[in-house]
Amino acid sequence: MIDVHQQGRDYERNATNINPGGWLISRDWPIATLLGSCVAVCLYDPRLRLMGMNHFLLPTITQGNHADTDVVLNGDYAMEVLVNGMLNQGAHKERLVAKAFGGGNIVSAIRMAIGDRNANFAREWLEREGIPLVAADLGGPWSRKVVCIPATGDAFSRRIAATQQETLNTVQAEAEYEKNLLRPQTKRVELF
Repeated sequence: MIDVHQQGRDYERNATNINPGGWLISRDWPIATLLGSCVAVCLYDPRLRLMGMNHFLLPTITQGNHADTDVVLNGDYAMEVLVNGMLNQGAHKERLVAKAFGGGNIVSAIRMAIGDRNANFAREWLEREGIPLVAADLGGPWSRKVVCIPATGDAFSRRIAATQQETLNTVQAEAEYEKNLLRPQTKRVELF
């Protein structure tokens, strides 16, 4: 008898984790991420058994001083990069199917319900591009741990009920991560 819970823990333990602004494509190893108001979209080509996942913080690219820096955090960029990466590895767009997760409004007053905006963006983008959304776990008041399995095309979402302190910690961690990405980077030149 197969212990499904143990199998899920094994996938999670062996997964490569991605952070906000990240994306990864794999044929062999599970991919995982932790979501609050962010959204992750998994794309799968069943013929190649090729799967990719992205993780975005905001739906669209902002304008202004940080426009070049924050591009990796945005859904419009994250979706284009993921699809192009899949195509570069031999996937065909007409075979792609999608699964989407996240968009939680864990602190509803923060960022004008950014979770809802992210979830709506993902649905609209996939529909516009003609990629079927075959499964989704979007919205609600919780965080999620998501693991996708390229060998089977499966994706698992575990909802995580958070205490008020955990919620504040998650929001603070996301804000700190975003601030670090937006901070100007100094470039060092090493002479030898």
